Amino acid sequence: MDKFRELKNLYLEKLNKYIPIVARVHGNHPELREVQTLFKAIYQKIQDSGEEMPDLEVEFLKLREITTDYMIPEDACETYRAVYEMLASLDKAFFA
Repeated sequence: MDKFRELKNLYLEKLNKYIPIVARVHGNHPELREVQTLFKAIYQKIQDSGEEMPDLEVEFLKLREITTDYMIPEDACETYRAVYEMLASLDKAFFA
């Protein structure tokens, strides 16, 4: 969980900034709306938990499902790729 805390500190605010932009720009990928909703839930749980480790299992499992294990589409821009890579890293660290 130490790795998760480290990555959370590195990625959380970037993801909070990037995900809405990527969802808007890549509207042809409807799964991004679900990614945005799930990330909001993750973000809120983390904010509400303080130093406690929130239970994010359901959200990460659902993210894996809707993103096909964070498979990056061919038409993804650099920011889209970064979002999926950061989410995948957080997911991996959470379950480690």
